[in-house]
Amino acid sequence: MGCTETKTVVKQILSDYLQRKGYRETPERYAILQEIYSTDSHFDVETLYIHMKNNGYQVSRATIYNNIDLLCECGLVIRHQFGKKNSLYEKAYECKQHDHLICTRCGKVTEFCDPRIQEIINSAKRNSNFTISHHSLYIYGICAECRNEIEKVPITL
Repeated sequence: MGCTETKTVVKQILSDYLQRKGYRETPERYAILQEIYSTDSHFDVETLYIHMKNNGYQVSRATIYNNIDLLCECGLVIRHQFGKKNSLYEKAYECKQHDHLICTRCGKVTEFCDPRIQEIINSAKRNSNFTISHHSLYIYGICAECRNEIEKVPITL
């Protein structure tokens, strides 16, 4: 599915959700959704706010926070809590299955995909008769850049 088609589908998903829940369909909600689905990376609310302000949108941080929660509830956005940092978000619709490597030194997040993880999930589902809705795998360690910096520091006694 192309980018334009995806944006049309997620807009419809949001419209259906808002109508089911009795929420108003506001231009701000659709603008936030549009901005989120125009990026392919993780983001925090502050980054989204600045990006929207720079693009001429009149939207407050509170509006973004409230609508991010709503977009998470309806399954269009995923919230991640990588370590002790603020929450990061990413789009959820038609997002390929992936997991995350998180550097505990600099906070860098790297996505990776290994089909063996899906095989494990499928096996767990079969063996336990469990209906799996989603999964998350966070692996913490030190990225190559930080490891190189650490190794360059001379040890003094």
